[in-house]
Amino acid sequence: MTYSDFLTAKDVIEAYQTLSKVVRHTALEYDEYLSKKYHAHIYLKREDQQRVRSFKIRGAYYNIIKADKEKLKNGVVAASAGNHAQGVAATCRALDIQATIFMPVTTPNQKVSAVRRFGGKNITTILVGDTFDEAQQAALDYTQKNQMFLVAPFDDYATMAGQGSIAVEIFNDAKDQAIDVDYLITSVGGGGLISGVSTYTKYISPQTTVVGVEPETAQSMAAAFKAQQPVTVSNVDHFVDGAAVAKVGQLTYRQAHRYVDRLLAVPEGKVAQTVMDMYTYEAIVAEPAGAMPIASLDIIAKDIVDQTVVLVVSGGNNDISRMQEMEQKSLMYKGQQQFYLVEFPQRPGALRQFVNDVLGPNDDITRFEYTKKINSETVSVMVGILLGEGTSVTSLTQRLSAFFPKYVNLQENSVLFNMLV
Repeated sequence: MTYSDFLTAKDVIEAYQTLSKVVRHTALEYDEYLSKKYHAHIYLKREDQQRVRSFKIRGAYYNIIKADKEKLKNGVVAASAGNHAQGVAATCRALDIQATIFMPVTTPNQKVSAVRRFGGKNITTILVGDTFDEAQQAALDYTQKNQMFLVAPFDDYATMAGQGSIAVEIFNDAKDQAIDVDYLITSVGGGGLISGVSTYTKYISPQTTVVGVEPETAQSMAAAFKAQQPVTVSNVDHFVDGAAVAKVGQLTYRQAHRYVDRLLAVPEGKVAQTVMDMYTYEAIVAEPAGAMPIASLDIIAKDIVDQTVVLVVSGGNNDISRMQEMEQKSLMYKGQQQFYLVEFPQRPGALRQFVNDVLGPNDDITRFEYTKKINSETVSVMVGILLGEGTSVTSLTQRLSAFFPKYVNLQENSVLFNMLV
């Protein structure tokens, strides 16, 4: 296939026609809970129910099936934070192609295990680097050295077209359900999904507002928009592992810049809260990147009243062992969980005084760590406090300041927090 300077809706439709025989046509579901909460008509595109539990198989399969067969004879290579790897693995097993897949060492174990399970004997996994970008560079070097075919995770027209097939399904279903889509919101990592989806959306429904959502600490597409070219952002947080990309692609940037109406950024704590809420209230297991569009609704709540909004839940590969981390991030985001460094007088009754003078009647100590020192009048204590009903952070810190004015709020010092909590 020969592409023009930009991906076109025709390219996306061709991808959809190929993929309709391979991938699941996932549900477009009305969400009563979110609709009532935001006074809107909210639908979820459930790519968490896709084969390999994410949308990534669309781009991976289409990229490989459209490649020159001569290029595939030595096998394929991919770099991924997890979901793209699973799509490549499942595709290679189905087509009996050998694949070498590079993933960051920080990839959740659940995703690494899933890649090996989906790929079976057809794949070799290599964990390298702390970030997706480091894994991608290793994959590029390996590809050149071994003359293999690189299955690009986002910055490739075939990958983008494959991901865009989601939008074809959305608007076909919307037509069947007599729905006019006012907003279509999806997550942004490297930009493959938003590029493909926005291209078809603006073709079939120009009036639909296309919104991309990034993690607050990985706003690589926003940075590209500002610089008018892809740039590398620093200090990327990897909590939202499926979207923790430091630099978007050149092709995805150009496509998104043309068709995306708005970019939003959501804090990791808000994402964690959304993951927990969706599991608690709707029994939906969304991974952090998949929950980002839902997490963004608070930002645009006033804009979407009485509007029809489609949210792409891009994946559900969530490691159950991370739920404790997510609960803590959620509580911290809501201000209910606080961590402090405080100096205590090293004498009997000091803890009782702290409890009586600082804590509210419904507050609870969740963490209390110190080392007793000989011949010292004071001791440093790391204390975690879960705020109960009736206690605000302001009132707590006022009482804490009276107890020890030089206390340290660990949430405001990421280095100390990561070391101690």
